[in-house]
Formats: sequence, structure tokens, C-alpha cells
Amino acid sequence: MNFASSPRFLPTVLWIDAASAAASGGLQVAAATLLAGWLGLPAGLLTASGVALFAFAALAAWAARGRPVPRAGVYLLIAGNAAWVFGCLELLFTGAGLTLLGQAFLVVQALFVGVLAELQWIGLRRAPAAAWA
Repeated sequence: MNFASSPRFLPTVLWIDAASAAASGGLQVAAATLLAGWLGLPAGLLTASGVALFAFAALAAWAARGRPVPRAGVYLLIAGNAAWVFGCLELLFTGAGLTLLGQAFLVVQALFVGVLAELQWIGLRRAPAAAWA
């Protein structure tokens, strides 16, 4: 049995998603003005997306705690992660004024969040049917 087939795989991925969303949201809310200068992104966008990340983190933590894991909640998280990836890519390709650091910030976020979405999808496919609510 590999870790992706373990009953702990999906909850672990969900906890990582919750923690990273909360950390990123906290950083964006607490340092929006500073980050705006470094990244070339509007401070209002950083603040608003940071607040949205808190809600996302709460949903991911709720799903991670579920016994069984709520399948619909995981689908919602995957959709949210996909939307985040597309939003990052849209900003990357249309965001005039982005600094080089801002471009790297968006690429790293898109890659990291895309990997989380893929791992969540793998967890959905490999979990036994009895593990779902």
C-alpha cells in the first residue's frame, strides 16, 4: 500500500491546504501595502484575496476533520484551487506593472495550488467508498 492509498492521505493534503491558505491569507492581510510594492499587485487585491483565503482555509480544515471526509467539500476545494490557479495565470499574463518578484509569486502560487488540487483529486479517486459522506 502506498501513502496515496492510505486513509490519512486526503486529510493530510487537506490540512496542508488549510495551513498554507491561512498562512498566505495572514501574510496578505497583514502586509498588503508592503507586498503591493514588492509584487506590483494592488494592495486591495492582496487584502481581499487574503480574507478569501481565511474562508478557504476554514473549509479545508472542516473537510480534513470530517470522518468520513465530505466528498462534496473536497470537490468544492478542488474547484476553488483550480480557480485560484487560473486567477494567478490571468494576472500573470494580463497584470501590467507586475515586478519580477510578483511574476514569481504568481507562478509559485499557481504551481503549489495546482499540485494540491491534483493531490486532492488523487485522494478522491483512491479513497475507499466507505470513506465518503
